[in-house]
Parts: sequence; structure tokens; C-alpha cells
Amino acid sequence: MSTWHIGVIGGSGLAGGVGLENAQEIAIESPFGEPSAAVATGTLAGVRVTFLPRHGIGHSIPPASVNYRANVDVLKRCGVTDVIALSAIGSLRADMAPGQMVAVNQFIDRTVSRPASFFGPGLVAHVSLADPVCPRLSAALADAVEGEGGTVHRGATYVAIEGPQFSTRAESLLYRKWGGDVIGMTAMPEARLAREAELPYALLGMVTDYDSWRSGEAGVEASEVMAVMQANVALAGKVLRRFLATLPHERERSPIDQTLDHAIMTAKAQRDPVLVAKLDAIAGRVLR
Repeated sequence: MSTWHIGVIGGSGLAGGVGLENAQEIAIESPFGEPSAAVATGTLAGVRVTFLPRHGIGHSIPPASVNYRANVDVLKRCGVTDVIALSAIGSLRADMAPGQMVAVNQFIDRTVSRPASFFGPGLVAHVSLADPVCPRLSAALADAVEGEGGTVHRGATYVAIEGPQFSTRAESLLYRKWGGDVIGMTAMPEARLAREAELPYALLGMVTDYDSWRSGEAGVEASEVMAVMQANVALAGKVLRRFLATLPHERERSPIDQTLDHAIMTAKAQRDPVLVAKLDAIAGRVLR
């Protein structure tokens, strides 16, 4: 058993924070470079929360330029036990309408230019990503949406694209054929890195549009996305507060907490000491 410390990564529309009590803003350095912003840490509904705006203050960082490694590393250094991602998403399904929420449980990764692992030459590790989302966090988030009177879809496949452009119609139709339910630009490699950092991760997506798959309908416009997102910000804050308020008093351990137990492949004598040092927060538990 341990105490909860929830890391919240806020996407479009949430750079202003989540209304933390007794909040402190702290700039934390990462060996993986600059994170998106200083973190805000405090309490909400009696639970310790550390908030990080994914796109920086004023939404100044595009999806492909977000330093996902530094963001996850910083949250780990803060002592976060679990990570909740709140993101704007497009819908690839008629029944997942703008204004509704989706508790994602799978990903198809179409990103191409982003460092996707903390590990590399000199320290090789392979973690399982078969089930990339923590089921207990995802279920609790979905329950909180329903508790606040919102509509939530439980379980969906998120197609992560590079961006910053929205999809062509051909791409949007292809992703539907692949079994994609929603689409976005930021969940990968975020979810991959959270797993390597042994942080249970869940993503609650806020549907802002129908992407570009509907014939005879206009394509996605950024102004449309932001208008729906701003309308959902208040609900997202209420959902987060309810989610935190309903967490058990003590945190039972998750199997994800020991993800790296059998993932390190490189023999001790062959490990790159520079990379080992950089991974003190992410993997120090198994590298010491």
C-alpha cells in the first residue's frame, strides 16, 4: 500500500491548470532536455496532484516538438505514482460525438519523428505494451464522467498521427478500416514512455470533431476544435475532481509498478554509464 500522487498531463484548453489547492509552481530539470513547462503541484479533493501542460504555456509547442521524455521524467522525479492524460481527440465513429468523452484503451502509433524510448544503445530494455492503459484508472475516470452527467465511451482505439496537419479524407477512411475509433496527435510516445517509467497511465479524450471521414461534410478546423474544447474544460475539471475524490484512501500496488523487473537486456558490465545516470529516476530501482 502507498499514497496516491496523480500526475495530470493537460492538453489543448487545459494549459491554465486544473484548480489545484495550495499550488506551487516548480521548474524541474530533466537529463532528457526541457519539459513543456514548470509543473504545478498541490492538492485536489485531498489527493496530491502534479500538473503539467503538454503544449506549454499559451499552447506554444506543436505535437511533434513536445519533449515527451522530459515530461514523463519530470513527473517521475516529482514522485508521481500514476498519470492521467486529458486530450482533445477527433472521432472516427458516428456514435462518438463532439462533446462526449472516451476512455481510450488501445493505440495505433503513426508518429514518425519522436524519440519513443528512454533506453537505447548501451542500455537495452523491452517492456510489454500489449495493454498500454491502466484498467483501474481508466474505469475510475469513466465512472467519474458518468457521475458528472457526461457521456463516456469505455474502451477505444486511438490512432496517433504526427500532425500538425489534420488527416486527409483518404487517411481518415483508412484509419476507420484499421479499427481506429478516435484520432489525436499526442498520446504517442507518451503512453510508451509512461510504461517504461513504471507509471500506470490512462487517457480520457474529449471529442471535438468528426475528423475528415464523412463525405459531404467540411474537414476539421482548429477553431472548431477549440470551441468544443473550451466548452468541455469545465466538465473535465469536475470529472477530475470526482475521480480523485473516489480513489481508495490507500493505493494498492499495480503490476505496472514492476514493469522493468525483467525488461533490462544489457549485462551490467556492458551498460553505458552516461545513460544509466540519465535513467536514475526512470529506472534507478532496477539499475542500482
